[in-house]
Amino acid sequence: MSSARTSARRAVRVASFLGSTSGYLSAWLLRDAVTRQDRELLRDQWTQAWCDSVLRIFGVRVVAIGEPPRHGEDHGRGRLVVSNHRGVIDVAALMRTFGGRFVSRADMAGWPLLGFGARKLGTIFVDRENKVSGAATIREMRELLAQHRTINIFPEGTTFAGDEVRPFHAGAFLSAIGVPDAEIVPAGLAYSRRSDAAFLDETFPQHLSRMAGADPSFVVVSVGRPLQRGGTKPRAADLAARARAAVAEEVARARAKADELDAPSACM
Repeated sequence: MSSARTSARRAVRVASFLGSTSGYLSAWLLRDAVTRQDRELLRDQWTQAWCDSVLRIFGVRVVAIGEPPRHGEDHGRGRLVVSNHRGVIDVAALMRTFGGRFVSRADMAGWPLLGFGARKLGTIFVDRENKVSGAATIREMRELLAQHRTINIFPEGTTFAGDEVRPFHAGAFLSAIGVPDAEIVPAGLAYSRRSDAAFLDETFPQHLSRMAGADPSFVVVSVGRPLQRGGTKPRAADLAARARAAVAEEVARARAKADELDAPSACM
């Protein structure tokens, strides 16, 4: 594709992203102010609609395999979704699949537009270098899990290229240990080989610009069975190691499916 067409695509996508995000956020704030419905369920519905819009704008198709849960379903327990982390679009892919809330690094709260929207949609922000922030985050997560809510986390702590699943930080798993009936669901993400989803050594505006100029692609979300914790109270480090192994298995399944879809004979 010529540089002129790429630049035009980039401009249209960035403008569409900003307009869509502003529109959905404004509509959500208005609806939230007057609604008498279950606010968590309503938040899930609006967030899923926004994620669908963002994915469509950037030309990213989500292919879910495994046993994705139904949105808004109260299955009588909290759900902690743990996944590998490759880029910003991961958030839209997982929120579209699972709903719920995200745990995010603290600096995102200050991002233009997205930071404001994330705060209003209940994102949990944590400063991993601050023990007080970490303890407060674990308490908030535990409270939400006890209320049968869904929380999505990236236990690797940051983004990485490739399919290798790096060691998981154990802190977040303390919240699940504190809620015995909460389930931990492993999920693996794998992008098309031609995708520009990886978010590495660049600012968010730079990453947004690069994605906006990229060709259409897809991400496979492989959903595994909840981890069985047994009858004894596990250590957070042991639970993190088991979750990492389970996510690695799901990433392998996701990669196999992604490579199948990448094959010349596959239809996008």
